[in-house]
Amino acid sequence: MSEQQWDYLIQGATVFDGSGASAKREDIAIAAGRIAARGVSLDAGRARRVIDGNGRWAMPGLFDIHTHYDLELEVAPGLPESVRHGTTTVVIANCSLGLAFGAQRKDGADPIVDCYARVENIPKSVLRAAADKVDWHSPREYLQHLNTLSLGPNVVALLPHSMLRIEVMGFQNSISRDPTEEELLRMESLLEQALDNGYAGMSTDALPFHYLANQPNTDKTIPTQFAKYAELKRLTDVLRRRGAVWQATPPKDSTIGTIRTFLLSCGRLHGKPLTTTVVAALDVQANRKIVRLGRLLARVLNSRFLNGDFHLQALAAPFKVWSDGAVTPLSEEIPELRALNEIDLEDRAGRRRVLDDPAYIKRFKAMWMHGKSGFGPARLKRLLRLEDYAFNRTLADMVIDLCPLPSWQGMNFQQVFERVLSANGRGGAVTSAEEQQVISEFFSDVQDEADFMLGMLRAFDLELSWYTVSANRDENMVRELLMDPLLLPGFNDCGAHLTNMAFYDGNLRALKLAAQGGDKDVAYMVKRLTRDAAKVFRVKGGTIEVGDQADLILIDPEALQRFDHHNSVQRIYRDEFQHDQLVNRTDGVVPLVMIKGHPAWSRDQFEENFGRQKFGRVLETIF
Repeated sequence: MSEQQWDYLIQGATVFDGSGASAKREDIAIAAGRIAARGVSLDAGRARRVIDGNGRWAMPGLFDIHTHYDLELEVAPGLPESVRHGTTTVVIANCSLGLAFGAQRKDGADPIVDCYARVENIPKSVLRAAADKVDWHSPREYLQHLNTLSLGPNVVALLPHSMLRIEVMGFQNSISRDPTEEELLRMESLLEQALDNGYAGMSTDALPFHYLANQPNTDKTIPTQFAKYAELKRLTDVLRRRGAVWQATPPKDSTIGTIRTFLLSCGRLHGKPLTTTVVAALDVQANRKIVRLGRLLARVLNSRFLNGDFHLQALAAPFKVWSDGAVTPLSEEIPELRALNEIDLEDRAGRRRVLDDPAYIKRFKAMWMHGKSGFGPARLKRLLRLEDYAFNRTLADMVIDLCPLPSWQGMNFQQVFERVLSANGRGGAVTSAEEQQVISEFFSDVQDEADFMLGMLRAFDLELSWYTVSANRDENMVRELLMDPLLLPGFNDCGAHLTNMAFYDGNLRALKLAAQGGDKDVAYMVKRLTRDAAKVFRVKGGTIEVGDQADLILIDPEALQRFDHHNSVQRIYRDEFQHDQLVNRTDGVVPLVMIKGHPAWSRDQFEENFGRQKFGRVLETIF
């Protein structure tokens, strides 16, 4: 009898196995979707296909622990924008939002549209189309549904708390009152059942950016934010007892509330640690104390005294956020900007009525100029980078990406502001009749930068795309955060904010920054992006031992070091969304992505059946 045949043999790769141990030069054999052998000089004659791994890093497929791919899975289950970057497992239903209970349309409410449209900046038409196709009604049926899709990566599902509240209380009650004891018992029971079905845990949210999209509730936040401490305590006690994970975000504007909430992670106070993963450790430009407080909180909660299991997620990139006019996640925090986001994207006339309202103009000008002149606490806080809002109001930091006036593209707002002032004063800065017309119509009365901002929003509305780096400007600080053992690389937010952010290459950025410290630091980062992530979410994965599911990738380390991640963003049109999307493209860096023993991405292109054939699966939890 001839020896067993291997489907693939990767020869001579530098293998980082996810354990944190030093890399070894090895061959890896794959058969029937699993790792069949590892060693030196394996017999190439036994392999149907040999892949040259010389000069490449081989490692387990990477985890993306914070995504919002719930809707994209329904229209493009291959998730190509993550797979091409080496991601083979994604965690969905973060921040309390997901599809576990189906469409939940009842009594005129449309929760998927209402909860997702503003929080994740996905067009309502796409959301409605997805909700129209939903044919499941329970968390168990949802997992069964996911396993029927032509999945690209593996999927780990959380139970979304906003949808749990809606399911038990009804939509309107979920945003207007506390649950009754009977309703709390029902929530606990549904959570228990979901964990039995294979959910890794539950997600909640408390960030002040997440508002509902449909009238009459556009001034209200999503349901999870109406839950009081007692409700969170009851539900997290279920997670604690079962060894499941809690994904959360902090009540940003309440230090006391943040501490009280996340003390729920501590075994000293509650008998047993609760695995908690929290968004996010960011070096916020407008408030430098946030990252320090976050790291301090992680040290205290995870101390031997409190015995917590607390993991702040760290982003491996500058937090570069685009805005379409005033529409951007960070603007939701400021009432004057939120008033524009409450209006449907298609309603340009509605936004113009707001922008022309004298009372609104007065409020907007006061907000925009707050702390920018004179003396007093507001001015001091701005100078010390201790402002209350994460939104960056510095014109020189706001760069125009797209604009109906092509000559303004690439300029920052400060340069355009000065150009407008010059044109109004002397007329010398104008270069075209088109520019003169725009300035005459929308900027003729500009006296200060608040007037200028109002003019920009009136003139161009959503046709104006601009970006700013709101956090993580210091690359050395970003690396320090990523290498901190108390933090966890993540928070890429893939699948959300279609034209507002693009961190699909976040894991590759983390590996590149780690490589500054040599192979030892690369081994550490591979462990963080694979085995440690699998451990937090209680799933089997992140390993490439013999017998394991063959989820593995090759990376060209020289190409990774050469690649300019700061200029990798592209704006493409996605047919699935009937909408533009910002993505990253890092072709040449990842020569191979293999999921369950099958190449999904190789030689800078997807395999022929990718997106039509099932590669990944819903991963089973291990409690």
